[in-house]
Amino acid sequence: MKYALIKKEDLGKWLEHMKKKARVYVPKKKENQFIFRPLYDVGEVCLKYIPTILPPKKYYFPQKEKLLKFEVEPFKTAKAFKEFEEYILFGVHTCDIAGIQCMDIVFRETPEDPNYLNRKDKMTIIGIECLEYCDKYANCASMGNHEPRGGYDLMMIDIGEKFILHINSEKGEHLVKGLAYIKEADEGEMAALERVREAKKKVFKEEFGAPLTKIYEAFDKLFGSKVWSEVAKKCVACGNCTTVCPTCYCFDVYDDLDLSLNEGIRYRLWNSCQMDDFAKVMGGEDFRKGRDARQRHRYYRKFKYPVDKFNRYFCTGCGRCTRTCMAGISLIDTVNAIATELTWAEKAY
Repeated sequence: MKYALIKKEDLGKWLEHMKKKARVYVPKKKENQFIFRPLYDVGEVCLKYIPTILPPKKYYFPQKEKLLKFEVEPFKTAKAFKEFEEYILFGVHTCDIAGIQCMDIVFRETPEDPNYLNRKDKMTIIGIECLEYCDKYANCASMGNHEPRGGYDLMMIDIGEKFILHINSEKGEHLVKGLAYIKEADEGEMAALERVREAKKKVFKEEFGAPLTKIYEAFDKLFGSKVWSEVAKKCVACGNCTTVCPTCYCFDVYDDLDLSLNEGIRYRLWNSCQMDDFAKVMGGEDFRKGRDARQRHRYYRKFKYPVDKFNRYFCTGCGRCTRTCMAGISLIDTVNAIATELTWAEKAY
């Protein structure tokens, strides 16, 4: 079966079933925010939530990760971890699934990253389709990520008292097969799904003032735009925007020696292009000295460079960067300012 059905009252039963198969991570409320955390009590699960503080990438690309153990004398190395546990990400928004797809592209590029791939192979993704905006900061419709575009094993769609489950992989099928309370969706339920999808079209609108092709053209032609100096005046270089982004993957590597100075562990940890020393090299040269250059680089890494290299935009429209910015810098406003400047430039000629 391609489409299954589960009643909302049976959701807790299903979650308990999945707990027996793998570790399950779910969205939970934390004060006035939301986070992904291991499932202990099914009553804590929140399926209507604004994007979590950190995206679920922390489970397949950890903030701090042991890469290997080593000895200096005699020199030898060993992998810190040989096997990773099976786990399920439950209730993932489509914008975050798009972020996972972007990370797949990066870490599967030669040379492939074995730690990332091993974790990813152990992961099962159960998404939930948003039927309304999470808040005013999202730009998922302009990025085309308000709708499922693959990258998941199961997708949940709310049709009232029930969820339609789109089965998209063998992993997903194994999680619903043989359960008496999960049935194949019939014609009436599929008709309800179509009505929900039609209603959704009236809710989501383009958040940017120009199509993506025009925005790409603006980034291509306006590298020296005055917009970046205006953004720099607000930026406090906290790095929040990159920390919460589902497609930022910059990292640093360092070795931690024990007191004997003979044994140690090599770690990988997240880094940010917004940090003052990120682009500094030996001799003190800094290739992105000002906050204008650093902010410009961040935007180009979403709307220009990955399009050239991977033919894909690396902004997923989740709105996290705007939501967490201490200076109130809005991604939508910045992108619209760049597109508007291009329009003015074209009119001038």
